[in-house]
Amino acid sequence: MSRGSERRVGGRLTSTRGYGVSRWGHAFVDVVEGVHSGDADRRRITQARRYFRDHHAERIAISDAAVTAAVRGSQLDPFDVTLTMRPVDVPTVIALLRSRDATGDLMALARGEQPTAMGELLLPTESADIAADCTCPDESPRCIHVLCVAYEVAAEIDRSAVTLLTVMGTDLATLLSSATEVSRSRGDDGPSSREHPSAPVVDFYGTNAVLPPLPSPPRLNPIMDLDPDALRKALRASGVAPADIGEILDLLDELYERFREPSIS
Repeated sequence: MSRGSERRVGGRLTSTRGYGVSRWGHAFVDVVEGVHSGDADRRRITQARRYFRDHHAERIAISDAAVTAAVRGSQLDPFDVTLTMRPVDVPTVIALLRSRDATGDLMALARGEQPTAMGELLLPTESADIAADCTCPDESPRCIHVLCVAYEVAAEIDRSAVTLLTVMGTDLATLLSSATEVSRSRGDDGPSSREHPSAPVVDFYGTNAVLPPLPSPPRLNPIMDLDPDALRKALRASGVAPADIGEILDLLDELYERFREPSIS
């Protein structure tokens, strides 16, 4: 998998682009490349990775269960690429989460995590889950342009776990709403209550949560904490005459002192 790294260019270290550095991003790429099915084409994969690093993909749009992009290739005009995913069934996902006692994965996802159980239910598992179309002359179902776009999607999943929800045709609000409705119905329904007598209604949105008290930040003096040389340079750049810098510093110190004083109501 392509991970971000550094390389020396012109005597300086520059960062290279990476994708698939998270579990979900890695798993998404594996399915597109055909790693588990034995259909991986190393030549196309190598070329697609170079396209990704060189930003060949443009106008990338991720919508419900679909991704579109234009990829610059060997011809003058870019090739149009479309990835279409088989959408997940939200009620089924929620039911399976409950059966695994993993509804807490929803809140973990809301915190930006990539919980295992949720990933197993959301991620595509076979090539048939992702249909690909490209306007290039390559008849392979996974041409270099399709793979390049898949790497862009994986990089977005690395940056934000909820991107996978959009890719697979749902969103966090829909999952939370469905889970809350199921919890309430289970609590109101007689037979379900007897099967799960201690199962509470899950407050996914934290409506009844008790907020912690606000912190008490320490008293600071920004003027004393700032680099004096940098502050003087900034004042001169803003048009303050060198002879007036001392007076301006005194005024700023007085202003910050007023900010630090507790307000009188």
